[in-house]
Amino acid sequence: MFFVRTAGRPDLPAIARLLAETWHDTYDRLYGAEKVDEIVAAWHSVTALEARLNRPHSEFVVADDGTRLGGMAYAARSTEHEKRVMLYQLYVSPDCQGKGIGTALLEEVNGAFPDATILRLEVAPANAKAVGFYQAHGFEKVGETSDCGGDSGLPADIYERQIIWA
Repeated sequence: MFFVRTAGRPDLPAIARLLAETWHDTYDRLYGAEKVDEIVAAWHSVTALEARLNRPHSEFVVADDGTRLGGMAYAARSTEHEKRVMLYQLYVSPDCQGKGIGTALLEEVNGAFPDATILRLEVAPANAKAVGFYQAHGFEKVGETSDCGGDSGLPADIYERQIIWA
């Protein structure tokens, strides 16, 4: 059974491995392994992840079963009073998908910003599993970008939903 907790420095190598595995599983067929390696090195290295650990106005969580990490999520907003939160990452290990881990991570992020109203994300339009997951959780397409993440040169759809308070 996985539980969601705050990520810490000792988790970073496992998070980097999880992201590399998940990105290759999802995106090699779309962008090719070489492009995926380039993005993984830039976005998902331990150094890149470490910069997120102490970023103000952010939430960095993992799904942990006591022996391994099955997923991770990272969301942030630019200022304390900004009403929109950007979900930068929500990834579940390929062998753990379909077990509720993504939903648990999304719920944790959802509750981490009590005065925010909008949760936004970017997703590759060809990533049908992710698009279906987000749509099933109330996200609606509100736009497009030709530069996912701001430095990839890859297209993405922009989705948003109201932050839901239980």
